[in-house]
Amino acid sequence: MRTLTQIFLRGLGTVLPVALTLYLIYWLAVSSERVLGNAIKLVLPNEYYWPGMGLAAGIALTFAVGLLIRAWVIRTLWRWGEKLLESIPLVKTVYTGLRDVFSFAAGDKQKQGLGRVVRVKLPGDMRMIGFVTSESPSWRPQGTSHVAVYVPLSYQIGGHTLLVHPEQLEPLDMKVEDAMRLALTAGMQRT
Repeated sequence: MRTLTQIFLRGLGTVLPVALTLYLIYWLAVSSERVLGNAIKLVLPNEYYWPGMGLAAGIALTFAVGLLIRAWVIRTLWRWGEKLLESIPLVKTVYTGLRDVFSFAAGDKQKQGLGRVVRVKLPGDMRMIGFVTSESPSWRPQGTSHVAVYVPLSYQIGGHTLLVHPEQLEPLDMKVEDAMRLALTAGMQRT
């Protein structure tokens, strides 16, 4: 019975990430087709509408926003809108969390602030993987040379921001994405 359970769990661990990824892509496609397709139908006569135009419009709109956000005026307006969202208590928590996750996924190093990958020396012979987020944080005690290091917890539960003396850090020759994947999966990533 134990072998059957292990086989089932291994199969579930293989199928579930693929199924959830495909479902998310499907949901995004269907949602954009439904919302933007209906908007297109209001503008175009029915004989000129074909299925998939909503999805194509969603991709084009996303690309256009990516281009527009590079303009100084649009970026300024966007920051103003973000400040407005961040002034609403519950919305701030949800929005900033989602924004940070998507900024990390998009590889936006400037927003995520994860400079370099380090190993933080702990008492004894223990080490933790961390990311230097600031070489000179404004909130460190005066007269110290501590740097801010973010140490994520496994499975994206959260993490800790530590003030660490530079002598307690060992640089790692590792990409930020690889180190984050290693930390977030508790070292159980596939090779």
